[in-house]
Amino acid sequence: HLRAKLGAAGANRPVLTVTSCASERCSQGLNTVGWLHRSVDCIAARRDCTPPLLAPSRQRRPAREPRLRSLSTRRRRAAGMSAAQLLAACVCVVGFAPPTKHVRGPTQQYSTIQYPKNPLESVLSLGAPRFQPPNGTYVTAGGVGVTRQSFTVEDAHGATEALVDALDDRRGVLMHSSYEFPGRYARWTVGFSDPPVLLSGRARDFALSALNDRGRKILQMLEGHLRDDDAVASLEEEDNYARLVGRIRDSDPSQIRREEERSKEPSLMSVVRNVVQTLYHPDDPQLGLYGALGYDLMFQFEPINPSLSRKEQQRDVALFIPDEILVVDTREQQAWTIQYDFTWCVAGEEETVSTVDMARSGTTRKHEEGTPVQDRDVEPGGYASLTERSKQEFACGNLFEVVLSQQWSVPAEAKPSAVFRTLRKRNPSPYGFLMNLRGEDDSSVPWISGYGKGEYLVGASPEMFVRVERIEGKMRVETCPISGTIERGADALEDAVQVRTLLGSKKDESELTMCTDVDRNDKSRICAPGSVKVIGRRQIEMYSKLIHTVDHVEGYLREGFDALDAFLCHTWAVTVTGAPKAWAARFIEKHERSARAWYGGAVGHVAFDGSLNTGLTLRTIHYADGVASVRAGATLLYDSDPVAEEAETELKASAMLGALRSTAAGESPAPVEPVVEGFDPEEAGIGKRVLLVDHEDSFVHTLANYLRQTGADVEVSRCGPAALNAIKEDGPWALVVLSPGPGCPSDFDVSGTLDACSASRTPVFGVCLGLQGIVEHFGGTLGQLNVPVHGKPAQVSQKSGSTVFEGLPDEFDVARYHSLHGVDVPDELEVVATTESGGEGSVVMGVEHKTLPIAAVQFHPESILTNPRHGLRMLANCLRRLSYD
Repeated sequence: HLRAKLGAAGANRPVLTVTSCASERCSQGLNTVGWLHRSVDCIAARRDCTPPLLAPSRQRRPAREPRLRSLSTRRRRAAGMSAAQLLAACVCVVGFAPPTKHVRGPTQQYSTIQYPKNPLESVLSLGAPRFQPPNGTYVTAGGVGVTRQSFTVEDAHGATEALVDALDDRRGVLMHSSYEFPGRYARWTVGFSDPPVLLSGRARDFALSALNDRGRKILQMLEGHLRDDDAVASLEEEDNYARLVGRIRDSDPSQIRREEERSKEPSLMSVVRNVVQTLYHPDDPQLGLYGALGYDLMFQFEPINPSLSRKEQQRDVALFIPDEILVVDTREQQAWTIQYDFTWCVAGEEETVSTVDMARSGTTRKHEEGTPVQDRDVEPGGYASLTERSKQEFACGNLFEVVLSQQWSVPAEAKPSAVFRTLRKRNPSPYGFLMNLRGEDDSSVPWISGYGKGEYLVGASPEMFVRVERIEGKMRVETCPISGTIERGADALEDAVQVRTLLGSKKDESELTMCTDVDRNDKSRICAPGSVKVIGRRQIEMYSKLIHTVDHVEGYLREGFDALDAFLCHTWAVTVTGAPKAWAARFIEKHERSARAWYGGAVGHVAFDGSLNTGLTLRTIHYADGVASVRAGATLLYDSDPVAEEAETELKASAMLGALRSTAAGESPAPVEPVVEGFDPEEAGIGKRVLLVDHEDSFVHTLANYLRQTGADVEVSRCGPAALNAIKEDGPWALVVLSPGPGCPSDFDVSGTLDACSASRTPVFGVCLGLQGIVEHFGGTLGQLNVPVHGKPAQVSQKSGSTVFEGLPDEFDVARYHSLHGVDVPDELEVVATTESGGEGSVVMGVEHKTLPIAAVQFHPESILTNPRHGLRMLANCLRRLSYD
C-alpha cells in the first residue's frame, strides 16, 4: 500500500509493517494500521496529516484550559515535508500504539492521557523502584520514540562502589536510601555517570548543555517543544547544539491568576515541566531528571527580593537527563542497569534522527583538594543574638516561627566519594546522595560553567520534601515534616529516656504542629477536598546523633495539577523556612549572613512517568572551588532558649564536619560512642577480685556483668557457708558486694556476712537488700512502705562529697525494687542519697559508713531504668575508693 501510494518516491524506502495482536492493545493496534493507511493517502496528496498522538486540537479552549501548542510547529510544517519525513514523524516507534487521548501544553495535563492500568500502582513504592522494566520501545506524549534495554546486575555492591568512585571525576548523581520506616521509607540506590544533558538555571535564565554528542541530538529533540512553550520568552541555539540558552517570560502583572494556580506562573520549573511533558510515559519510573534545586527557586513562587550577595557561579537548578541508569532495589535484592535511546524526526532532515549506536561518553576532571580556609559566617554567640531578634517578630505577630541557619567552611581535603562512604556508614538516612554537579566545560557564563575546581553535593538528609506517585489511578502527594530534636543517648536505654523527654516537650510539640498545619495548607491548594490527612503524628525517627519527631501527611491531586505543582506549592518546607512562610523567608533573607545556595532546597528525581521523589537538602556538604561548606539551622519560637538553639545548630553540623575531618585524616568511619567525661569503666577493676554474694536474687548476674565491665575478676557465691568460706579462705578480695534479694536481711544472715568481711578487712558494697542488712547490722531499723515499688523509676538526689556518687549529676533517675527501707539510720552511717516517695516522704536511697569502707544503695544500679553509665560509674567508684588502706 505504501509503495503504491508513494510511487517512485517510495521505491527505495524501507517498508514499515505493523502487526496487531490479540492483546489488551488489540483495538488500538488495528486503529494504528488504519491510521497508517490514511496517513499514506495524505502523504500522496501532500495534505496536512498528523497522527492522533501529535495532532493538536483546532478548537480554542477556555482561558483556563491548557492549549495544545507545543507540537504545533510540526503540524504547521507537515505540508512542506517530504513523504519520508512525514512518515518518520508520524511513526517513530512500532510496538506501542498511540494513546486514545492526548492533552498537553504550557499548563500541562499530561497525566490525563489514558494508558492501560499498571497493576503495581496499588502498592506504595516507599521511594524504592517498583519493578525492573522490560526491554522494548514506547512512544512518549511528545512523540519521541524511546528504546529501552534492561540488564540484570549480579554484583550490585561492586557496581555501586564503582559509580561512587567515578563521581569524583565524572558528572553524575547517586541517590541512596539506607533507612527504613514502615509505610514511609525503603532502602534503594539509583545513580549514573556521564549523562548527555544538563539543565542549569539561575533566576529567569536557563541553559540546556550537551555533555556529549548524544546530548547534542537530544537538544535538537527538545528545541521545538521549548520554542512553542508560552513560558519561554527567548531561546538561542549555540555552537551546533552545544547548548540551548533561554529566558523565562516575566509574569504579566495585568493577568490576575487564582492563588490555587500560582504554580502555573512562568518559572524555571516551566522548563522542567516542558521536558517532562515531551518525554512523558506512565510505564517507565526510572527515566527522568536527577539533581538539585536550590533555595532561591522559592523567589519565583513568592514575591521576595533577594538582598544577600550571591556568587556568580550559583545556580538555582542543576538537573541531568541520564541515558544509562543503575538501579538497586535492596528490599527485593535485585539490581539492574537501563540504557535508553531516543528516536524522532526533526524538520529539514530526510530520515528519522536517533541516538542509537552513538557512543555513551563523558569528560573527566579530577577532584582538586582544598583551599585553605577556616571560617563560619556567624561568630560564636551570634546565633543566640539572632534568636533574640526573632523573638521581637514573634511578639508582635509578624512571625509564628522561623528557621535561621549558619554556615561553617573548611578546606575540602577529602574526596567526595570518601566522605559519602563515611556518611553512609555513620549517618544512615532515607535521602543520602553524592552529586558531581560540574558545569559545562566550554561556556563563558559563570553560572553555566560553574566553579573552576568543581562542585559537589554530599549529604545524608533525614527529611522527605515532596513525593508524588500514582496509586490506583490517582496522584498521591506525601510529605514528612520534621520538627523537634534531641540528642541521642549512648544506648537504647538512654534513647528511651530522650524519647520521653522529646515527646513531653510542649515547645517541640508546638514546633511540629505549626509545621504540619502549614504543610496541610500547601497541599490544600492543589489537592482534592477531604484528601489531605495526617496519617502519622509525632512519630519517632532516630538518626546517628539525633532523635526527631515527625508527622506524615498525604493528599491526592485535583484534576489539572501534577507533581510539579505539588513541588512548587511546598517550596520551601516550613521546616526550613518558618511561618507564615513568605514573611519568614523575607526575615531569613534580611538576617542570615550568607546566601543559602542549595541548603533548604531539594535533591532527587523528577520522573518522566509523572512521579517525583525529593528530599530536603539538609545535613549536606557543599564542595565548591576546593571549599567544603556545611549549613545547619534550628526552628525558633517565642519560647526558644537562644543558647540551646545555637547549640542545636552546632550539634546538627557536627556530624558533617566530623565526617570531613575524620575522612581527611584517614580515620575509620565507625561510629564513636559517647562516654562520660573523665571516666573509663574498663580500667577501675583491672587487677582486682570481687566476690558477689547472691541472696537468691534474679538480678545478680546482670550485676556481676556490670562489675566485669570494669575489668574486675568477679566470682558469684550463694550466701551461707559457701560465701562465708570464700570470704575467709579465698581472699583477699578487693570488694564484697551484697546482692539484692527477697524477704528481709535476717533470712540470709547478712549480719554474719558483714562480720566475716570485717574480720578479713574487706570493703563492702550493698545493693537493695544489702543496704537494709547494713542498716540493721549497725543498729538501725527498717520499715515497710505503704505501697511497694517494684520496677518503678525514681529521681534520686545525692549529697555532694559522696564516695559512691562521685562524678554523677546532683539528681538522676534510678530503678526501685523494694518494700522495706531504712527508717532509723544509726549514727555510724551517713545518708548520702534520698528520694521523695509520695506519701512516704523522704526515703533513704544511699548510705556510707563514716569511718569504714562500707557503702550501699537502695536502688538497682544494673536495671534498665538506671542509666547504664551511671550504674557503671557507681561500681567503679566503689572499686577505686572503698579500701582499708
